[in-house]
Amino acid sequence: MLLLLAISGLSVASTAHAAEWVALVYGADGKPLKDAVVSLDGALSGASPAPAIMDQIHMQFEPRVLAVRTGSQVTFPNSDDIRHQVYSFSPAKRFELRLYHGTPSDPVIFDKPGLVVLGCNIHDNMVGYIYVTDAPRVGVSDAQGRVAFDLPAGTYSVTLWHPDIPGAQPVVSGQAVVGDTDVETRFDLDVQPVVAPAAPANGFEALFRNTLRDAKP
Repeated sequence: MLLLLAISGLSVASTAHAAEWVALVYGADGKPLKDAVVSLDGALSGASPAPAIMDQIHMQFEPRVLAVRTGSQVTFPNSDDIRHQVYSFSPAKRFELRLYHGTPSDPVIFDKPGLVVLGCNIHDNMVGYIYVTDAPRVGVSDAQGRVAFDLPAGTYSVTLWHPDIPGAQPVVSGQAVVGDTDVETRFDLDVQPVVAPAAPANGFEALFRNTLRDAKP
């Protein structure tokens, strides 16, 4: 069973000024959890999605988890000195970038919300995730489990996701009530520390089937 607890409260004030709201995400072992996606729904202006980058460094996707808004353009540079062939057959975005060095001339547009699992046709150990959401604000936790947003006063629905959640399903974690005071809120997510396994015999396809499971951010 997935356990998600909002532990610390939020300061509330009646004001239109923006404040910094910080989510601190921890795993089941009580340590800060990296690569957790935090998305917020609420009365937020819908600015155009910013371009994003998913690099390839030391035969790994960097970052491991990228969170973007629906309609975002993502560029896939290859910073390694060997060629990669990036692809996904996720329902939210099916595409393939043939063997290449450097940066493809055209970005990939992620025009449908959902979880996109990335692989490399050449290196089965390469697995990355792009979380595409209609939410107007989204971010990914750093090594300290921290995600920060500058928000106007208001009430926002909070959703969390992490690639190691069983079934890869996002978790609605309640509401954030933001006033004019900067505040931190802690979330505990029932994600166990994972030791990376050896690549399975059937490669990326098995990893995809085990992690996607019809996830719908």
